[in-house]
Amino acid sequence: MNAEQALLRVGASTAGAIRQVLETYAPGGVVPGAVKAVPQGGDPLADASLPGVLADVGYVDGVNGGNVLVIGVEGARQLAAAMMGGDPAAVEPGGELDEMALSAVGEAMNQMMSAAAKATSTVLGEEVEISPPNVRLAESLDEARESIDGSNQACTVAFSLCGAPCLLVQLVPHAFIVRMTRAYDELTAEYESAPLSESLRTVNIRVWAELGRARMASGRLVALPSGAVVDLDREVDEPIDLYADGMRFATARLLVGEDGGLAVRIEELLTAPPAEQDNPANQKEVV
Repeated sequence: MNAEQALLRVGASTAGAIRQVLETYAPGGVVPGAVKAVPQGGDPLADASLPGVLADVGYVDGVNGGNVLVIGVEGARQLAAAMMGGDPAAVEPGGELDEMALSAVGEAMNQMMSAAAKATSTVLGEEVEISPPNVRLAESLDEARESIDGSNQACTVAFSLCGAPCLLVQLVPHAFIVRMTRAYDELTAEYESAPLSESLRTVNIRVWAELGRARMASGRLVALPSGAVVDLDREVDEPIDLYADGMRFATARLLVGEDGGLAVRIEELLTAPPAEQDNPANQKEVV
């Protein structure tokens, strides 16, 4: 993974989080757009719709970086209508944002920024705390650029709200990008043999098979009587998953052993090279 791929991964994760927040106010009115990594020296706000409402937050605890969200005036008016229980599609174009509408937009942007920070935390593998958002009207690019720290790498997430363009700029510290690329490279490194020392080869680990899953309300779960049948999310003939200390490492088929006990036949090792996965000699039974 290189720096651009890392930025795109951050942006894609954030795009999903932002969309979930907006869909609660305008179901079906959110259309995702492109996720782009901004080249060094590029303008992250080049695609911003201005004049518009701008919200920016910074990472706290001494970490440089942050997010800048720009929603054009028309999109902000539609979002305000949705926040106040109205129909955003019914908003007539050409109006202005009053204080109440601006306050409603600020609350929605606050929620979007929190979702973006949480998504960024998940991808970066480190808690990201943000300052309270600074929400204001920006009339020009020069005003909007005051929120951009050029020392960070950036990616942009474009989307539209009821047809109005919106843009999120993520300012990601270079140290985070370096950490992401290294961690990903370590996770995806291929070895000709297991990279374990002799002392680790004798460590016992917990291995289990998962036949399927079900989701239900906790109240229904505790009320299940003895003998109740719970439907799982897989068919009888589908492969099952094998886990080692919480990590899914293979798919397998359920078998009945010679002694009548259950066993599994490994069909695919998820971390092994394809040539090894397809070789029947590498298929083993684990009781």
